[in-house]
Amino acid sequence: MKETIQFKPSLKLMDATMLVAGSMIGSGIFIVSADITRNVGSSGWLLVVWLITGFMTLTAALSYGELSSMFPKAGGQYVYLKEAYNPLVSFLYGWSFFTVIQTATIAAVGVAFAKFTAYLIPVFSEDLVFVDLGFLTISPAQMLAIGVIVILTYINSRGVNSGKAIQTTFTLTKLLSLFGLIVFGLFFLDSGIWEKNWQNSWTLAPLTIGGSLGSYTTLAAFGAIAAAMVGSIFSSDSWHNVTFIAGEIKNPAKNIGLSLALGTLIVTVLYMLTNMMYIGVLSLHDIAYADKDRVAVSAANFIFGTSGTIIIALMIMVSTFGCNNGLIMAGARVYYSMAKDGLFFKKAGTLNKNAVPGFGLWIQCLFACLWCLSGKYGDLLDMISFVVVLFYMLTIFGIFILRKKRPDADRPYKAFGYPVLPIVYILMGLAFCTLLIIFKPKFTWPGLIITLIGIPVYYLVGFLNKKGVK
Repeated sequence: MKETIQFKPSLKLMDATMLVAGSMIGSGIFIVSADITRNVGSSGWLLVVWLITGFMTLTAALSYGELSSMFPKAGGQYVYLKEAYNPLVSFLYGWSFFTVIQTATIAAVGVAFAKFTAYLIPVFSEDLVFVDLGFLTISPAQMLAIGVIVILTYINSRGVNSGKAIQTTFTLTKLLSLFGLIVFGLFFLDSGIWEKNWQNSWTLAPLTIGGSLGSYTTLAAFGAIAAAMVGSIFSSDSWHNVTFIAGEIKNPAKNIGLSLALGTLIVTVLYMLTNMMYIGVLSLHDIAYADKDRVAVSAANFIFGTSGTIIIALMIMVSTFGCNNGLIMAGARVYYSMAKDGLFFKKAGTLNKNAVPGFGLWIQCLFACLWCLSGKYGDLLDMISFVVVLFYMLTIFGIFILRKKRPDADRPYKAFGYPVLPIVYILMGLAFCTLLIIFKPKFTWPGLIITLIGIPVYYLVGFLNKKGVK
């Protein structure tokens, strides 16, 4: 029987913008500035790393606007790669997306939610043992993460409006909370700390635990910037999730591009202000060596006293809960598009009675829960950063290919600053990936290998399709 259920365009510009911003802001902004500071060793370069990342994110988002206006349908980046290149390239993206990029990110954000819940309810501590199977130890934090992922998957399986309500509410709450933290931080700014942090503010060198500075060669300096950007790029990633649900956005040709621009701009400004606040209330050493890298907790304790930990714990719980809702909502639409092309489980290409890809949501949930149990998702997120930027570059280069292949195609929105800004992004991305290969090979090659494993899988799927295996 032919499927008659279709996606329902229910999301307005506000909802789409909240999905962009909400998917970007998870736990990273509260943590990763510690590692960045250890790599670059100065306040000026800390801000430069975030500024470069913000520029790259905004440039990519403005470039994706053209692609989203050309192909305003479910699948987003997967569809863009297929149209610009071929099904193999798009499958490799979809394969990486399902096996690691989206599912491991959902797991990591879920465990971050659980870790900060443990501040308020210690029974959920990651240091406790819930189940000991000998070969596998499971903590209450992991079980809570799984519970949250299952609950959000169920809510989103009930229809796009259910997920939309959570996304908009939680994103607005965390945007206002983060803005409030910035305002209080800047109000209580310590001029002595601020001035000291800006001494030698443009000296690029590693910051050791003893506070002494080493030195970098020219090449190593670029490597340090690239290594530092792994954290900021992770914190700014997932902005493109809105393109996956194009079929459920009203006037997608216009609103996807606008939501990408607005959402990434809002988050970039907030991230820059947050780091300026860190510099104003904490010494560089306290930023770099905050307990378990929880810079925001240290800052909140300075601003609010002993209640600061509770305030930040609540903020991160709200932030990660809303972030995971956006990731879960959007991810299943990629598997839907892959299934329609015969490159994923056939059932993932159908919509349930609530007009959402229910099977895709639940199989995504299963893999994300497995990553929660593995305990290896943190390493994999570092490993996949290289691949994420690689696919961004390929997608943006696809604009040049499609301009040549389809010069007369309808383009309601054209990439801002074309061809200069897209070329700048590609060059910056190439530099970032090359430096990671040189300076972080243990994080680069595994991610690339996971992606390349998709090549034989692609041909195996094609063979099975020819044989009629479903």
